[in-house]
Amino acid sequence: MTPAELATLERRMSVERLAPYRHATGNDLARAVALYEWNAAASAAFWVTLGHLEVLIRNAMHDQLTTWSARRFGEPRWYLDPGRLLTPEAQQDVATARRRATRQGHETPGRIVAELPLGFWRFLLASRYERTLWLPCLRQAFPNIQGRGMRRDVHAGIRDLHLLRNRIAHHEPIHNRHLSDLNNRIFTVAGWICPTTRAWITAQSQVQAVLAKRP
Repeated sequence: MTPAELATLERRMSVERLAPYRHATGNDLARAVALYEWNAAASAAFWVTLGHLEVLIRNAMHDQLTTWSARRFGEPRWYLDPGRLLTPEAQQDVATARRRATRQGHETPGRIVAELPLGFWRFLLASRYERTLWLPCLRQAFPNIQGRGMRRDVHAGIRDLHLLRNRIAHHEPIHNRHLSDLNNRIFTVAGWICPTTRAWITAQSQVQAVLAKRP
């Protein structure tokens, strides 16, 4: 691009948006735009891989919650909170998900699960649920994790990936994050749940190829 074209692009994308990229490239606008383009490509690659992981996480946790709730309370629809265990915030998330799930038809557990955001599942792994959900139920969703502090490890891993996902969703810079480590974290969390699915996610991922092309 010519200097004039670069200047126009900066104006259209906003000086404020490109400022972090200028800062990272010694205030060189051409290099800043190249980094911005790469950031978008990296975000797109991560988005696909994170999407696969999110589906894996929520289905694994939903399966365990369903079995446990049916056995413990006689109600497989755990999201109805028959044991009154969910926080008000979690209850609100469920209420919102139920409204959205019924917009296009009959409410089903699958539709509810699909409408619950990654943050909801992350917070079900918080310390407040250690004895009420993790020990009797949710640790079974991650059968391949071993050692001490398992809940903390799972929560921390999903927390970091949730924060990355939110940055991508809001078109924020991710070039200044430890992306190789976060990419490995995806595979680690997936492996805690299902090695077969981890292998599939790894084979599908384009993240490492994009990271290797960083300008």
